[in-house]
Amino acid sequence: MDGYLLIDKASGFTSFDVIAKLRGILKMKKLGHTGTLDPNATGLLVVLCGSGTKAVPLLEHHTKTYEAELLLGRATDTGDIWGEVTEEKTLPSNLSEKEVEEIILSFLGEQMQTPPMYSAKKMNGQKLYDLARQGKTVERKPVSIHISELVITKMDLPRVEFTVTCSAGTYIRTLCTDIGEKLGLPACMSALRRTRVGAFRIEDALTLEKIQELRELDHLDEAICPIDQLFTEYAALKTTEKSDRFLQNGACIEEGEYLRLDSLGDTEKYRMYFSNGSFAGLYHRVSGKGLIPFKMMLTNQ
Repeated sequence: MDGYLLIDKASGFTSFDVIAKLRGILKMKKLGHTGTLDPNATGLLVVLCGSGTKAVPLLEHHTKTYEAELLLGRATDTGDIWGEVTEEKTLPSNLSEKEVEEIILSFLGEQMQTPPMYSAKKMNGQKLYDLARQGKTVERKPVSIHISELVITKMDLPRVEFTVTCSAGTYIRTLCTDIGEKLGLPACMSALRRTRVGAFRIEDALTLEKIQELRELDHLDEAICPIDQLFTEYAALKTTEKSDRFLQNGACIEEGEYLRLDSLGDTEKYRMYFSNGSFAGLYHRVSGKGLIPFKMMLTNQ
């Protein structure tokens, strides 16, 4: 089975747990996902199957949207409510909702963010959360992130609910602690749900229980989407029978006898299909050379 699944992850499962359970349900080993979710977070996890796993590096930089809750007045070692409390403080009586809102909205746009110790980010081949569990703290370099949308949906201090759309690599736990720091208060994240990854939305996702049910009914085709649907933003090209052999070998395809591109103009990439309609992968155009392989994702012919 080659393609991808949209999973609605439940709380209490790591992203690895989801993959492990899907390996049992789907009876296949070749699975991967495009973005880790914390165990207590819920929501959208894009899982790639079979040849679809080759697309993982191409999807890791998608923007993401989350629904989150900020708790002011409490800090923890993990940056979320499930960690060990490190500081607690009563909110000042003169702290207004307007002041909190202004500080939260000040995080819109480009900024630098330091990854938390409790994260899957690797340093020198080790995941930070493994080091954190050993009681170790290492220096982390701030990275550039971008928050394109930040909307407060409910405020009942000390809790604030908000939705945020951000670049890949943004940590919402860190955003919450940074908001608190700017307010002069300890803070942590108390809830998190991912609702969008790129063009994929939580409304189209299925639970593990639903996947199991479809498996038992032999209706997995209702859940697993074709690989090429990951790249619908690119124009589609079908080769001729003469040029199928070039595509099969992941070779360049020259314009002329084997391919006509004049009417399509220049685009970044193309979805390439065999003459029989089977998806082969992504190619990109190089002036004077035709199409050059970018990422081959051959499925069964």
